[in-house]
Amino acid sequence: MASQTTKLPISPRQPEGSRATRRLRRSGRVPGILYGGDAEPLAFSVDARELRHALAASGAVLEVSDGDSASPAILKSAQYHPVRGETMHVDLLRVNLDVAIHAVVPLELTGGDDAPGVKEGGVLEQITRELNIEALPTAIPESISHDVSEMQINDTITLAELTAPAAITLLDDLEETVVATLTPPRIESEGDDIEAETGIVGEGAGRAEGSAADAAAGDVPADAGDASRE
Repeated sequence: MASQTTKLPISPRQPEGSRATRRLRRSGRVPGILYGGDAEPLAFSVDARELRHALAASGAVLEVSDGDSASPAILKSAQYHPVRGETMHVDLLRVNLDVAIHAVVPLELTGGDDAPGVKEGGVLEQITRELNIEALPTAIPESISHDVSEMQINDTITLAELTAPAAITLLDDLEETVVATLTPPRIESEGDDIEAETGIVGEGAGRAEGSAADAAAGDVPADAGDASRE
């Protein structure tokens, strides 16, 4: 659970063009915007390493400080380099620690290898991987887990079967949201069987034709050709 805030010092900056932004990133800092609450949006830059450590825990509440003031905030969105994976830009949202907010957290399934249906060859498929929740900023978990070790073949788990941590409200439809299914083992397609059978029949037919030809050849007298020439 995100029970403590993490300090994150930032430096206000003036919004500039892409060239200045590239220079900023080369210097080891990440541009961002802090918005929400009663204050005006604030453009800032932050040390890339400090940002990485601050965001190590999913759902972490950040104590964002610009030198003159500090305010709690959470990561709203981030842009990453498509190849290197480096953080290119962040959006931080100011929050009130006493007011519940909406958030998205990962859903993790545990015990899948121990499920009887999986041991019998069934296929376990996770349908829902993220959950929409409502909670106080300091109560947002890094993830929510659910044990599927009792699943049998043809079982379907919906969100109604999950037990959410205390102080967390699930916002998705409990009855309609399918979390996971366990389907019967996959069997070879009929097309493969038909193709295999066709190959066997074809080989038999070839041998039969060859035998018939040999028999026909044996029925012709060896001196038939000489008699025709006479």
